[in-house]
Amino acid sequence: MPHLGEFASLLVALFWTITALSFSRASRIIGSLQVNWLRLVLAFVFLGILLLFRTGSFFPVENSTTSWLWLSLSGLVGFVIGDFCLFLSYEYISARISMLIMALAPPIAAVTGYFILDEKFTGMNLVGMLITLLGIAFVVLDKPAEDESEAEQPKHTFKSAYSVPGLLFAFGGAAGQGVGLVLSKLGMQSEAGMPQYDPFASTEIRIITGIIGFTLIIVFAGRLGNLKKAIKNRSAMSLVTLGSIFGPFLGVSFSLLAVQYTSTGIASTIMAIVPVLIIPPSIFLFKEKVTKREIIGAVLAVCGVALFFI
Repeated sequence: MPHLGEFASLLVALFWTITALSFSRASRIIGSLQVNWLRLVLAFVFLGILLLFRTGSFFPVENSTTSWLWLSLSGLVGFVIGDFCLFLSYEYISARISMLIMALAPPIAAVTGYFILDEKFTGMNLVGMLITLLGIAFVVLDKPAEDESEAEQPKHTFKSAYSVPGLLFAFGGAAGQGVGLVLSKLGMQSEAGMPQYDPFASTEIRIITGIIGFTLIIVFAGRLGNLKKAIKNRSAMSLVTLGSIFGPFLGVSFSLLAVQYTSTGIASTIMAIVPVLIIPPSIFLFKEKVTKREIIGAVLAVCGVALFFI
């Protein structure tokens, strides 16, 4: 099918818009750590059932040891580290702003791909990166309304209308996603560098690593009690289930399908339109106030990502 990778990338952008809104609200109800563990377990079940019908096995059995190693590392970087940071950001800032910061994932993926996969990196890429950074900075450096105490502070003090820890966590999420995507592509390739392994089976391997990682975090953090309470919360579980279907199940699987049939850069560019796609539902469904500055910044960031891969 022509442009299969590009169409898959567009679907990923739509899926991630849905999952970002779902997980953002669930994280504020039951906490980001619980949401991360629950959505990975649900996605593991969904993928296992799909593989059972497709291959006759609930678990991925065709991937080589090398593939398992790369995909497990990708799961550690993308799910455990990257998504842990992203979901923490939901507790501080809106999904809309988190997804804007996530526009940095494609440039990060391209830079990582340059060093690991020998993908091309040009001067135009740098221009695109700068425009993306400009769009993000245009939004996050919007100063909050000053009161008298703030007016007395030094003018060079960093100020933002958004939580600084939330912004930093979102950046950690972008870095995890960008690097994790490149490691996933490595894990799905044969020794000759051609696509080989099934993206759904490869996603399940990544998810297995994620479940192990978050289980260890929950146990050592003493959050088992919180997890039991989260499971009993019906409204939160409905959101987690919805997000799990469109996120780690369909979204991540189609993202791996995308990078199999097109370059990491092109796939990441199309996936990066989420900051723009998320604006209409934020306004009309959740009645959030979206400023002109945020819209301009989101469009700038997406344009920068597109220019990055021309």
